[in-house]
Amino acid sequence: MIIASCAEGLIRQPVAGLLQPALQRADMRFRSYATTSPAPLPAPGLVITPEIRYQSELYLPMDELKRLLERYYRASLCYEPILSSTPCHAALSWADWFVALPPWLQQSANPVRLLDQLLADPELHERFLFASFLPQRFNGAGFGRYPGQSDWLREWAARLRRSGKTALRCLDAACGSGEGSWELAELLQDAGWQAQQVELQGWTLDPLEVCAAQRQYLPHLPQRQQAYRQRTWLLKADGWEKRISFRLGDLLADQSPGDSFDLILCNGLIGGPIMHQQAALAKLLCRLAGMLAAGGLLLLADHFHGGWHKKTPETMLGGLCKRCGLEVTRAGEGLAALKADQ
Repeated sequence: MIIASCAEGLIRQPVAGLLQPALQRADMRFRSYATTSPAPLPAPGLVITPEIRYQSELYLPMDELKRLLERYYRASLCYEPILSSTPCHAALSWADWFVALPPWLQQSANPVRLLDQLLADPELHERFLFASFLPQRFNGAGFGRYPGQSDWLREWAARLRRSGKTALRCLDAACGSGEGSWELAELLQDAGWQAQQVELQGWTLDPLEVCAAQRQYLPHLPQRQQAYRQRTWLLKADGWEKRISFRLGDLLADQSPGDSFDLILCNGLIGGPIMHQQAALAKLLCRLAGMLAAGGLLLLADHFHGGWHKKTPETMLGGLCKRCGLEVTRAGEGLAALKADQ
């Protein structure tokens, strides 16, 4: 059965029988854990100590739960999911994963009870999938993540408008749930650009993120969804909805002849766990540089992956941008890389 919502065609309700043998094994393991472990069972607000983590792994290994969850995700989605983006992928134990779950999912310390609920309740099932692939930690507060970068960009866009330029083509690369794209539209409007002068695209690899961005749809975060829709209402009234589009887009795929942009935002991706190897970074940055029009601007910033900055410092990223023929300067919380105006 396909879920009927904004995510129609993306989500289906899996057949419980397909997971039943694995659920039975996990349930037996949990019962042994619950009756034998001297450490407390996972509970909301519990501080996970090394002993709790050890006991959780001893009786209920996270690797086995991950394999069960991966089967659930693949049975639930009509496409091959990016499993490394889910919170459970990096969880050290079931106890760690449980305390990180949203409160509305912390009904039982038994993971089988959770999966049974998801298999029986289509609405909860959809909310869980959105919480898995668009977790709160990926999106922070949604808007206002990079105020310094926004101030810098607003001044740049205002100067460009005063120079007489009358059309602007923009890309929000790795756009996530789309808040950054709408915030870009806001600051362009503040800088004097009218909707009909701008084309703004948002690209992501995740179909659920495309769904969230197109409809401002966040079923796992209802308060944020409401704030998101309220924030974009005036922009839609001014015609920006017709100028902003979201789609699946692979930044490392061969670009089409039409992929030439005056401005590319690439926030929250470069230098993190998904994209940090120097060879991959060099390839991506040169690809983005190739997608810039003459005089175009590439902006890079990342608040999500603080620890990874030791592996990919800004000096490295700046050097790679220069090797791609871009002139680099600071821009608020990140870097600005400008292509020569040929």
